[in-house]
Amino acid sequence: MFIEQLKDQIPDFAKDVRINLASMVADETFSPQSKYGLLLATAIATRNPAVTAAMESAAAEVLSPAALTAAKSAASVMAMNNVYYRFAHLASNPEYKRMPARLRMNVIANPGVDKADFELWSLAVSAINGCGACMDAHEKALQEAGVGSVAIQAAVRFAAIVQSVAVAIEAAGHGVAQAVK
Repeated sequence: MFIEQLKDQIPDFAKDVRINLASMVADETFSPQSKYGLLLATAIATRNPAVTAAMESAAAEVLSPAALTAAKSAASVMAMNNVYYRFAHLASNPEYKRMPARLRMNVIANPGVDKADFELWSLAVSAINGCGACMDAHEKALQEAGVGSVAIQAAVRFAAIVQSVAVAIEAAGHGVAQAVK
């Protein structure tokens, strides 16, 4: 399933979502690797099988096997980190912030792709998962890598659009049933 087929699943009540998806696909802010890794990582973060299948199909035509793996790794490791660091950040007891996480996350240091791409994907996934501490950390790493505010904001905009596609499809009743076809 490709992105065009995914757009066809977006119901008329979510016309703005469909238009935003088309605009995002045409957006040239990012290199193809950055863009399609971003689409795949954020799709996985939505936990919507139809959206993930469409983005993975599109990404597989553009990304190297290493980049596909890295995008999946970003979504996976951020799923873990976002839960842990959101808890540590939001818990009233400050002791949790001082405790070692004791979570294996070596992929962040050695993602197999350009570090800035991995940080961009991690930031976008963290935005979907709502972890302010992780968003701050990845935004800082991106700025230190020379990525500007416009690109950082665009990555989060992409995450918002991909999330809205998942919600629109689920609201229309197309979620798992369509992904299985």
